[in-house]
Amino acid sequence: MKRFVAIAGNIGVGKSTLTGLLRKQLNWEPFFEAVNDNPYLADFYEDMQRWSFHSQIYFLSRRLRHHWQLVQRTNSVVQDRTVYEDAEIFARNLYRQGLMDERDYRSYWELYEVVTTVLPPPDLIVYLRASVATLQKRIQRRGRPYEQNIAASYLKQLNELYEEWIDGFSLCPVLTVPSDDLDFVLNPIHLDLITEKILEKLQGREEVVFDS
Repeated sequence: MKRFVAIAGNIGVGKSTLTGLLRKQLNWEPFFEAVNDNPYLADFYEDMQRWSFHSQIYFLSRRLRHHWQLVQRTNSVVQDRTVYEDAEIFARNLYRQGLMDERDYRSYWELYEVVTTVLPPPDLIVYLRASVATLQKRIQRRGRPYEQNIAASYLKQLNELYEEWIDGFSLCPVLTVPSDDLDFVLNPIHLDLITEKILEKLQGREEVVFDS
């Protein structure tokens, strides 16, 4: 049976890594996030308020296209970051920070709501939850230069938005992974446990929990 699983979570939590590891564990096709081809990105970093709407519309359109392509696949797929996070986390954060004005945000949000109403959801979202301290440790460990100056306050804002989103999300089942306690990169036993819980959740076992 074909499965479509999407990995969600804050910057540095390990979405791409888990996507790659599940490819090996379950022989699923991975689909990784691509951000470098956004033609508005350089302008956005120069003037966020002016270009936030354009940049987010581009990200949303690309993510919607990718999501639809994954729905059409006949083989099982695992996706690094969901279409929902673009709107629920990043666009909303720009709006709350005053970097996207009310008119642009409402137009963006209406487009997002209309499309996601008819877009088939994944079979499961795996939400990697981690504290700011854990995120900072993992960001430092993977060593991407452009991420090293991300403020703890920014990661905290995103974490709060993730919790708001997950609390109200009902389009498909969600498996929350306590990533402060489970390091699937350094501990193969933790990876095996997460894989087992994903398969249990896909089989409809609603009381899937992690022992702490």
